[in-house]
Amino acid sequence: MSAGTAPPATTRQTPLPGASLVMAMLLLVYIFNFLDRMMLSILAAPIQAELGLSDGEMGLLGGLAFAVLYSTLAVPLSALADRTSRSWVITIALVFWSGFTALCGMAQSFLHLFLARVGVGVGEAGGVAPSYALVADYFPPRRRATALAIYSLGVPIGSAIGVLGGGYIASTVDWRTAFFVMGGLGILIAPLFKLVVKDPPRPVSVTGPVAGAPARQSIWQVARLLARKPTFWFLAFGAASSSMLGYGIGFWKPSYILRTFDIGLWETSLFIGGVLLIGGVSGMLAGGAIADRLGGNRKWYARLPAIAFILGAPIYAAGVLTDNLWLAFALFIVPQGLAYVWFGPVLTAVQNLVEPPARATASALFLLINNLIGLGGGIYALGLISDAYAPVYGDESLRMSILTVLPIYVLAGILMLLAARTIERDWVEEA
Repeated sequence: MSAGTAPPATTRQTPLPGASLVMAMLLLVYIFNFLDRMMLSILAAPIQAELGLSDGEMGLLGGLAFAVLYSTLAVPLSALADRTSRSWVITIALVFWSGFTALCGMAQSFLHLFLARVGVGVGEAGGVAPSYALVADYFPPRRRATALAIYSLGVPIGSAIGVLGGGYIASTVDWRTAFFVMGGLGILIAPLFKLVVKDPPRPVSVTGPVAGAPARQSIWQVARLLARKPTFWFLAFGAASSSMLGYGIGFWKPSYILRTFDIGLWETSLFIGGVLLIGGVSGMLAGGAIADRLGGNRKWYARLPAIAFILGAPIYAAGVLTDNLWLAFALFIVPQGLAYVWFGPVLTAVQNLVEPPARATASALFLLINNLIGLGGGIYALGLISDAYAPVYGDESLRMSILTVLPIYVLAGILMLLAARTIERDWVEEA
């Protein structure tokens, strides 16, 4: 075995030394990733009031302004991380996106805020895919879905902190201060992250063109490999379909609550934060744990998300239709959890569609599809639909917009079921 190559993965049934501390730091950075990304949702109302922005313009700020460069730059940055240092790429990305988050607080117009959001997207492009690869390197295959689910807790926790922290600061001071505070905190933790998180030796595979060697592959080699695997396409477009609703509804839900129920910004923050923490955390952990338990049959890495998506759609609709605040809270918790079940199993499957040295690049290609469609399309689409419905439905336009797009969850479930048919054939076994 060559120098710098890790022991065969199946001989290591436990995580690498220091894995728990590395996971804690990766999770902390991911919390800031989603905190900075989703804080805009709770601040939408005061920003729209001060800058005079429509729902469609706000949808652009929350979606396309962030998603286009975030999705596309993730691919070359992740290839760089595969070839150099994943921890260094994440550290520099954290400083970059946190700085532009702070600059959002200085915006005086739609254009200013648009450019600042583009900067946030550029920075965050270097954060997630290299982190997926680090988690996969530190944890053995049969623990990987749970590990990736724990890392992905950054999504609900970061979103909840962004909503709660942003809402509190905006309601007690102003929305600009919220951006200054959250961006500054991200910059402060960057040196600690680099001090703690190191790149381990890369494991090897027993299948594929580079079996038994930690050879590095180009973006195009990885892309061509994945293009020949139907599982990748079904998983990517299934996740993207669900993300259209996850990002779209998540961004507009605070505005929907404010327009539908007679409560203030801070009370809305508590509502959304509670749904994200209770539903999101439980769904994320359950998805990873169940996938690891059933993972002896690879099909369950796709079947489990399919079941969750299909079950969640009608419960979400019931929550949107009710006019009782507490009933809406209870109903939203369930589909919020079901919507997050996919993270552990699907991200694990993507890691195992390629050889270990190509994991960050494969993750970035997966996220390219997921985020361009989900993040770029969902938020903007719901804003446009709401604007179109406004002359007829008035303050109910966001409610009707959400109901219009909920059937996309069923489409996501169907695509995951199709992935289950090919996943065993496309899986790459480690040594």
